[in-house]
Amino acid sequence: MKIFQSAFFASSASFGAFLVFTVVASSVFLDNALAQTKPTASKEKEQQSADCVPVGNWIVPGNGKISSTEAISQAAKRSVVLLGEMHDNPEHHRWQLQTLAGLHTLHPDMVIGFEMFPRRVQKALDQWVAGELTESEFLAAADWNGVWSTDVNLYMPLFHFARMNRVPMVALNIDSRLRRAVAAKGFGGVPENEREGVMPPAAPSEAYLGYLLPIYGEHERGGKKRANAGRDDPDFVRFVEGQQLWDRAMAQAIQSAANRPGHPLVVGIMGSGHIKYGYGVPHQLKDLGITDIGTLLPWNSGAGCGKISAGMADAIFGTASLAGVSHEPQRQRLGIRFEMAQDGGARVLQVEKGSIAEKSGLRDSDIIIEAAGVPVKRMEDIVETVKRQAPGTWLPLKVKRGGDTIEIMAKFPALPGR
Repeated sequence: MKIFQSAFFASSASFGAFLVFTVVASSVFLDNALAQTKPTASKEKEQQSADCVPVGNWIVPGNGKISSTEAISQAAKRSVVLLGEMHDNPEHHRWQLQTLAGLHTLHPDMVIGFEMFPRRVQKALDQWVAGELTESEFLAAADWNGVWSTDVNLYMPLFHFARMNRVPMVALNIDSRLRRAVAAKGFGGVPENEREGVMPPAAPSEAYLGYLLPIYGEHERGGKKRANAGRDDPDFVRFVEGQQLWDRAMAQAIQSAANRPGHPLVVGIMGSGHIKYGYGVPHQLKDLGITDIGTLLPWNSGAGCGKISAGMADAIFGTASLAGVSHEPQRQRLGIRFEMAQDGGARVLQVEKGSIAEKSGLRDSDIIIEAAGVPVKRMEDIVETVKRQAPGTWLPLKVKRGGDTIEIMAKFPALPGR
C-alpha cells in the first residue's frame, strides 16, 4: 500500500508477508486485489507475458522500451517521483533502492516520503537519518510493529540509504484512528480538529470509481462480499472516502516536502495502487497545485501483458518472478492486519487471502482474546506469539465473533522438504 488502511484499507498493487498485523490494511488489500497474477495458459503465452516487460528493462506503457538512463533522467527532472510496490515483494524493494540511487546521483537534493509511517512518528525518522538511533531504537520509536509490521528487512536498505546520504525521510501517512473514523462516518462526519490537518480530498473521477468498485466487491465487509454493490451504495462511498483520505494525506505531506527551501526532489515510496493511472496520490497532488509528477512502477515477470495500458505510469520496470528469488521470511506469517480493541483483544481488520489465518477460518472483525492460552492485552502479545511459532505446529486462538466465543486452530505448515 501493503491502499479500510480505514477498516477497509490495504499493493499490484497499495490498494503496502509475514505476520500481517498492521492497521494499514487498505493499501495491502488493494495491492493484493490488483496483484499481477501469472497466466495459467500455455508456456508459450507465459513467455510472451514475461517478455512484455523483460526483467531488468524499462518500458513506457503503450510506447515500448526506454533505456534506463532515459527513464531515470526524465524522472529526476520532475518535482515529485512516486515509486510503487507490492509491500511484501523483495524484488520491488530492490528496484526501489536502485532507482533511488539513480535519482540521487542526478538530483542529490532529495527527500524520501514513506507511506509506511504515520506523521506522529516523524521525530523518529529525523533521529534515524541524523544517526542518533540504532536500528532497534529506530523501529521501536517509529512503532513499526504497530503501524506497518511488514518484514522490516525488506525496507531497511531503503532506510539505510537515506541515513547514509543524510536524505530526509518524511512520514506520509495518518493514524489508524482517523482512517477508522472516516470509514465509519465519512469524511464530513469527522470533526475538523480530529482530521490531522487533512483537507477534503478532490472528488474522484468516474474512472477511479469504476476501478475501485470491483475491488470493493471482492472484500468482505461484515462477513460478506458485496459483489452487487453500486456506486451509490453508502458503504462503497465510505470505502472510497477512506481511500481518498489516505491519498490526500500523502499528497499533502509530499506537497509540504516539495515546498521546502530549494524545492528538493520528493520521492514517494508507496503501494502501486495509490499511483496507477494517476487516480490516487497524483490526482490529489494536482488538486494541490503540483502537476510535475513522475510515476514509476515495478512489474512482475510473467504477469499478463493485457494488464498494461497507456497511462498506467510514466515507465515500468521488469522485476524477476519470486519463483526464482530466495527470500527467507524472518518470522512466521499468520496473515492478518489488526488493531487493539478498546475492551481488550486484537480486532482483525483484514485477513490476507491464502494466508494461514484465512485457512483457519479467521474473519474480518473477529477479536482475538487469547493466543496459545495467553490473554491478548498488547499488540506484542500477538506479534511475539506468532514469531515463536515453530513450523509444522498449531496455534490455538480464542476468538470473540459477535456475541459468541469460539476456538480457532491456526495451522503453521512445515518447512518444504521436511
